[in-house]
This record gives sequence, structure tokens and C-alpha cells, in this order.
Amino acid sequence: MNEVSVFFRIYDGIRPAIDIAVLSFLMYKAYSLIVKTNAVQLIKAAVTVVTAYAIAVLLQLHTLLWIFSVIAPGLMLVFAIVFQPELRKLFLKLGQTRWFTFGSRAKHSYVDSVLIAAEMLSKQKRGMLVAFMRHTKMDNIIGTGTRLNADLSSSLLVTIFGHNTPLHDGAAFIQGGRIVAAGCFLPVSEQYDIKKTFGTRHRAALGLSEASDCIVLVVSEETGAYSLAYDSKLHYDLTLEQVTRILERQLEITPEQQIIEDTIDEHKTITGTSV
Repeated sequence: MNEVSVFFRIYDGIRPAIDIAVLSFLMYKAYSLIVKTNAVQLIKAAVTVVTAYAIAVLLQLHTLLWIFSVIAPGLMLVFAIVFQPELRKLFLKLGQTRWFTFGSRAKHSYVDSVLIAAEMLSKQKRGMLVAFMRHTKMDNIIGTGTRLNADLSSSLLVTIFGHNTPLHDGAAFIQGGRIVAAGCFLPVSEQYDIKKTFGTRHRAALGLSEASDCIVLVVSEETGAYSLAYDSKLHYDLTLEQVTRILERQLEITPEQQIIEDTIDEHKTITGTSV
């Protein structure tokens, strides 16, 4: 009995620290998900409604409080409809997140084959769109193209994108050391303030990064510039060395590590407000 009492006494002492630690962890996870889904509009709308309700309670505005009580159920439904894309991305990222991860994964040597092809196509001013698959299932998008299930090689990628074949206008999906499919049509980005100078490939790359955890490599047909899209952001005009470093890092780290790493490296990042 004395041991039990001692245990509960110790627990009562450290309970506030555990409470704060768990709350901090949940707030960090929530922040990481919001950053990845660009759900700033959803937060602003929620803050506006809560602020208006708080003012009504503070000033005892009975008419406004009555209106809030009447429209509250419908307001939740309106939020769900209006912000459906943001909520969908939020739950998609929640399903992709690994809360606890141990160990590390090996380097992905097949990246070299893709970069060799990208360099050749860049010199020829031929466009390229390659998506590296991670955890999200992409069967619906892959179904819009032609399944290849072929061994990955730079010569095959150059053949697909370097000539006016039926597959060169779409995207190629890569998983491991294989080209799963090519000629796939990607969803176009929902961001409204993308630079008008960006073509269909860049908008499609950004759109896929908004709907999945894929990392998309783009070679511009006009300038030969390299770009990478992931986590709803487009990193434009990168050097080949930067592309190599980012791909190797993003394909081997966990989603939690990824947020920390993104704050270290500074690239020409294109997001909703800085496009």
C-alpha cells in the first residue's frame, strides 16, 4: 500500500509535465499537418467566427448569440462544404504521417538514372515530368496513363520524354527501381496565385504534391530549369546538385524529419503567398 501511495505521489508530481509534453506534441503534429496542406484559409475563417462569438458573449449581444445558436449546426456543414479540399488534404496527410519511427532507410541509388535523363533533356530543352511515389496509393491517376512496370533506366526516360511519343506529354511514375507508368494525367494545382509564366507541367506537379506525398521532378521545356514539387510547395530553378540532395533526403527521411529539414535549406520556394 505504501508503494502504491508513493507511486501516485510521484505521478502527481510529474503529471503537469506529462500533460504539457503531450499537448506540445499534439500541437506540433497539428502545426505540421496545417503547414503541409496550406489550410491557412480554414484557420482564418475559424478564428473569425470564434472571435465574433467571443465578442457577442463578452458584450452580451443577445440577438447575435441567438443567431449563432440557430445557425451553428448549418455553419459546421457550410465549413465542411466550402473547405472540403483543405479538409481532404488534412486527413490525407494525417493518414500518411508516421507518428513514431525508428531506424533509417537506405539511399535510393535509382535517383541517378532519373537525374542523368533530366540533365540530357534539359540540354535539349525537352520537358520532363517524373513523380517519385512514397506512401500514397496513386492507382486512380496511374490508370489515366499506360502501365509499363519496366526497369528504370535513363535511356528509357529519354525515349519517353525526348521524342514526340504518345507518352511524353504526361507524367511518369517511379517506385523503387521501376517505372510504374507513363503518360499519366495529373490534377492541376488549386492555388489561385501561381505565376502565369508557369506552364502545365509545373501546375500539374504542384497539383499532385497537394493531393499526395509524391515528389515531382520537372524539367522546363522553355528554359531547361529543374524544379521539385512536394508538400504543396514548388521549388523552382534549382541546380542539379540541389535536386540530387533534396531527392536523396526526401526519399529516405520520415515526414516528421522532413519539416525540420525544410527550415534549414533555403530554396526559391513558391507557395500560395510568395508565387
